[in-house]
Amino acid sequence: MKKSLLAVCAAFLAAAFGAPDARAQDELTRPVNLALFTPVAIFGEAYSIEGLRLSLIYGSNRNVTGLDVGLVNRATGDVTGLQYGLVGLVEGDFTGWQDNAVNIVGGKMTGLQTALYNGAESAEGVLFGFVNITRSMNGLQVGVFNMTDNMEGLQIGILNVIRNKDKLPVLPIVNWSF
Repeated sequence: MKKSLLAVCAAFLAAAFGAPDARAQDELTRPVNLALFTPVAIFGEAYSIEGLRLSLIYGSNRNVTGLDVGLVNRATGDVTGLQYGLVGLVEGDFTGWQDNAVNIVGGKMTGLQTALYNGAESAEGVLFGFVNITRSMNGLQVGVFNMTDNMEGLQIGILNVIRNKDKLPVLPIVNWSF
């Protein structure tokens, strides 16, 4: 009885955490990952995580969907969900709430960023931080210093810059472009 129970447990763990079969070669996805620092992790950078990723020091995976918690959270692809920690680095697109001391999105950020520093190639939603910098912004930036090249929305802060605005591109307190 104990041997069959162990065999069932081993089969379950192998299916959940083992090497992918030939059908899953194109999408290496796992429900959970734990990383001390990359590459010391249950699953390496090539895997996508759908569920929970816990990065004790530094974790890096392809895509993350769900809860992403750690000191430094990096994704070489896209992230959807809640990212919480010290530094959030997303090379692709981010959708959801990114709540770190530093948030950097290489693609499009859709949702909410809260941090001391928020940065994104393009953003649609709300950036709330000490410094907010984007190339393209559609929504609201609230911070001490807000800067974007193109704006469809409102900036509130001590210094607000919309670089491609014809009249009054730099304003204190409030800047806008609709």
